Amino acid sequence: MFKLLVVEDDIELNNSLCSFLAYSGYETKGCTNVEDAYEALYNGTFDLIISDIMMPGSDGFELAQTIRQQNENIPFMFMTARDDLASKQRGYGIGIDEYMVKPIDFDELLLRIGALLRRARIATARRIEIGDFRMDVDEHTAYLNEEEISLTNREFKLLYKLLSYPKKTFTRSQLMDEFWEAETESSPRTVDVYMTKLRSKLCKCESFEIVTVHGLGYKAVLK
Repeated sequence: MFKLLVVEDDIELNNSLCSFLAYSGYETKGCTNVEDAYEALYNGTFDLIISDIMMPGSDGFELAQTIRQQNENIPFMFMTARDDLASKQRGYGIGIDEYMVKPIDFDELLLRIGALLRRARIATARRIEIGDFRMDVDEHTAYLNEEEISLTNREFKLLYKLLSYPKKTFTRSQLMDEFWEAETESSPRTVDVYMTKLRSKLCKCESFEIVTVHGLGYKAVLK
């Protein structure tokens, strides 16, 4: 059974959400502040974290940043009343996987949780198959219709990242931080050059496309 951590200072919403998720087949742990969330994470393991942003004391941004420093793979979702672009950019820049704006439709939340958990399994499998396209991390190969596609090491890593989390938007800065050396003098627009190259090499692929998310970055969308 998947175990989820819910960090939400609204006690009524926290209890309602935990009850709904438990009824839907998940084991849940509810915390009303970031400090209690740290304690829960210290004492146990979780498969996914759902967190508000605005809470007394430390906020959700700090929690997400701390988690990402310790664990790059655990799915992390913001559930917040903040609907501004700056908050979304900051969240995705830190490395969150999903951003939902309150009021929350619990049925939609359930769908997104399922999608995030599936993506997490793909990311750890080290192999992706989407239609006639497949990638294998251990072999460092990519094939389209049984024809091998020549990818540089960085192109391979960028593409694998996008396809591991379809529909998730990655900012240019986030991709730069992960796939370029910290001392690089390249600008985030360098990512645009690589995406153009990938699109060219995958122009015959009908299973997915790399989509530009204006003001943010890029995502892979399955067809």
